[in-house]
Formats: sequence, structure tokens, C-alpha cells
Amino acid sequence: MPSVIDLYERLATAPDDKTRAKIIAEAFEALEERYPNLGDMATRRDLRETELKLLREIEQVRKEIEQIRAELRVEIEQVRADLTKEIGQVRAGLKVEIEQVRTDLTKEIEKVRADLTKEIEQVRADLTKEIEQVRADLKVEIEQVRTDLTKEIENLRLETEKVRSELKVEIARLRVDLNSDISRAQLTWLKWSFLFWISQFGAILLLLWRVWPK
Repeated sequence: MPSVIDLYERLATAPDDKTRAKIIAEAFEALEERYPNLGDMATRRDLRETELKLLREIEQVRKEIEQIRAELRVEIEQVRADLTKEIGQVRAGLKVEIEQVRTDLTKEIEKVRADLTKEIEQVRADLTKEIEQVRADLKVEIEQVRTDLTKEIENLRLETEKVRSELKVEIARLRVDLNSDISRAQLTWLKWSFLFWISQFGAILLLLWRVWPK
């Protein structure tokens, strides 16, 4: 069929009879190459009849092509309409499913929220109890530590008083020893002072004895 259509197109677009005859001759040459015995039976009338037959076949093929094209257009429009309806139905179905899923998710979210609220309240109550227990335990421990610290402070105070008394005794003893040392130092100083002045007096007398005329 494509070769017949091509032949028709070439004949329809031929500018004159000479070109058209050449196209027909080439077509018959191709037929003779394919069917070697065709040349003995071919005449001018046969050529004309063959040309007319080919033209009729070409017209028939063209009509069939146009009919098929029209049928395909109708089928395409029908398919498009069917697809549009199906798309609309699918879209409507999806909208319904989406709304259903949204409703279900909303219910589940509310349920989860309620469950979480209950769990949070339970955890809050448990934590409150634990905090109160820890607070009570800490109060007991604080009182125990306060008692222990009070005892330690009293012990330190007693030790401080004891050390203070011992220091007072030690200071008094050191004061007595210091006074004794001071007294001995004063006595030693007086002794050396007396010796110093005696030596000075002797030196003066010796000097006067040497200087005084005889």
C-alpha cells in the first residue's frame, strides 16, 4: 500500500503528461522486474486501464485512510471522554478516601492526645509523690546534719575553751619566766654598770694622779 500511495502522490503532483507517463513507465518497469512475463501482455490500453485501476485503488486507499482517521478521532474522543470520566471518578473517590483518612486520623490524634494527657497526669502525680518523699527524706537528713553540726560546734567550742585555758596558763607561765629573765637581765646590767663606773672612776683617778703635780 505505501508504494501505491507514493505512486499516486507522484502522479497527482506531476506538472504535465510527459512527467506522468514517465512515472507510469517507471512503475511498469518495476512491475516487469518483479513479474518478468508481464511485458508480453502489456499494451497501451492495458497501461491506461492499469493507471485507472491504480488511481481507483489509490482513491479507495485514501478514503479508507480518511475513514480510519475519522474512526480514530472518534475513538480518541471517546477514550478521552472515558478517561475524563474515570479521572473524575478517581478524583471523587480519592477525595472521599482523603476525607475518611482525615477523619480517622483526627480521631486517632484525639485518642492519642487523651491517652498522653492521662499518662502526663499520672507521671505528674508520681513525680509529685516522689518529690514529696525526697523532700521529706531531705528534711530528715538536714535535721540529722544540723544535729551533727551542732554537736561538732559544741565540741569545737569546748576544745576552743580548753585551748584558751591552756594558752592562758602558758601565757602566765611565760610572763613569770619573762619577768624572771627581765629581773636577771636588770641585775646583770646593774652589775656591769657598777663595774663600768668603777673602772671609769679608777681611770679618772689614775689620770689625775699622773697629771697632778707632786
